[in-house]
Amino acid sequence: MTDEIATSAEAAEAAVLPCVHEVHSDPDACSGIKKLPEPLQKPVADKSAARWAYERLILYIKNFEEQLDGEHEVAMGFAGGDAGVMRIEGMGYFDPDMITYYGSDSSGARTQLVQHVSQLNVMLRALPKRNEAAPANRIGFRLVSDLEGDGSDT
Repeated sequence: MTDEIATSAEAAEAAVLPCVHEVHSDPDACSGIKKLPEPLQKPVADKSAARWAYERLILYIKNFEEQLDGEHEVAMGFAGGDAGVMRIEGMGYFDPDMITYYGSDSSGARTQLVQHVSQLNVMLRALPKRNEAAPANRIGFRLVSDLEGDGSDT
């Protein structure tokens, strides 16, 4: 039998519409996520843990990038182990419970991390852009664009 048993509180929590709430010591220093794209305004009951984690990570990445100057790009650090920092060049999910990140490490080596949603722990970091003459690479807007287009065909 594969049916999971949930308490009534867990069932009610899973069926509610998503919301985001943040409080910062300096309200002007860090602009939090203010508007959820339409795909994230729907109940989470029909989404896998992987898709739900992926969609929310997209918003955090995009919001982080919006606060960067033109000389920095988003990267992510990982807690535990010696994985170091990865410049984010792509991200995806594999239902029901895997998230994957594509990018490169500080030496430029091609890097991919596959992570179970129960182990999700990501730190976003600003790294100087690689090519000073080129505009900063932004992945957040591409991820949101894919999300708003449903992304189910990828």
